[in-house]
Amino acid sequence: MPRTRTQQKALAVLNYDLFQVESLSKPAPVTLYTKIREAAKVTSDIEPSISLSEGELPPEEELARMYERFNWIYFGGRLPSVKIEYSTRMTSAGSCAPHRRLIRIGRKYHELFPDELADTLKHEMIHLRHFRHDAAFKAEAARIGASIKARSHPSLRKPPKYIYVCSVCGREYPRQKRLRMASCGRCSRGGRFDRRYKLKLKKNQD
Repeated sequence: MPRTRTQQKALAVLNYDLFQVESLSKPAPVTLYTKIREAAKVTSDIEPSISLSEGELPPEEELARMYERFNWIYFGGRLPSVKIEYSTRMTSAGSCAPHRRLIRIGRKYHELFPDELADTLKHEMIHLRHFRHDAAFKAEAARIGASIKARSHPSLRKPPKYIYVCSVCGREYPRQKRLRMASCGRCSRGGRFDRRYKLKLKKNQD
């Protein structure tokens, strides 16, 4: 039996109501940032996982990939390109030299605490913008979920052979090696050497 025109209109409306999408608005344009997020299948609170054997650390190439990933996820890709390398001499978790665009990761420390590798990298990445652990640094650390203070393990520490001191603020710097051109990190700005705050040798264990 053929349907009347009124019935056909009613069916058309019913079909539209059943299959229409929730929003017919134009989708947002795809950007490089959204492509990276989609490819990585991560959100800002999920860290990339690395499959490693016990006692093994990822190669430096993988650290560079982690850096790029974190750069886009947490900083919108605005941090500069840097070199990331392991240090077998460091007893702390990591260090950053912004003027050299260099991040060092303590191998000995992370052989003991491999799960802290991502946190250390994020901590040092913040130092590319904020050299000191000031209020701005702490705000960034809270935003991306990174630790505030650089960590070290007591079992990795050795008695310092040399102790240097800043003649301005009096802060001491215990070191295993002699320092030649070093200034106080608290008094100097931007991580650069400042002759006004050059460290002086206070104690020599040689």
